[in-house]
Amino acid sequence: QVQLLESGGGLVQPGGSLRLSCAASGIIFSSYDMSWYRQAPGKERELVAAITSASNIKEYADSVKGRFTISRDNAKNTVYLQMKSLKPEDTAVYYCYAHCSILGMRFDYWGQGTQVTVSS
Repeated sequence: QVQLLESGGGLVQPGGSLRLSCAASGIIFSSYDMSWYRQAPGKERELVAAITSASNIKEYADSVKGRFTISRDNAKNTVYLQMKSLKPEDTAVYYCYAHCSILGMRFDYWGQGTQVTVSS
């Protein structure tokens, strides 16, 4: 059974930092590209950051560039999202997403999400 378990969310003041973790099980983690998405109330889910399986390519939404850093540890089957200089508009549920294509078949999985609230 595939599981993506996010942790590290919570309440933080503007300008603060949080580090989200997503621990994967039931997949060959090193074969999967990993992403973080977020969804704020009343808004569509949006891509925040992504990292390839070998960590050689990373991409970020313009709104988080320079503030968020995505990384992964394939030995620990975990992907991270370090968030700094947080703003109220970063408030959302953050989701971990694993995806890969093997022999033309696509495999993708979502975590259950972790709430991040930025407020004074």
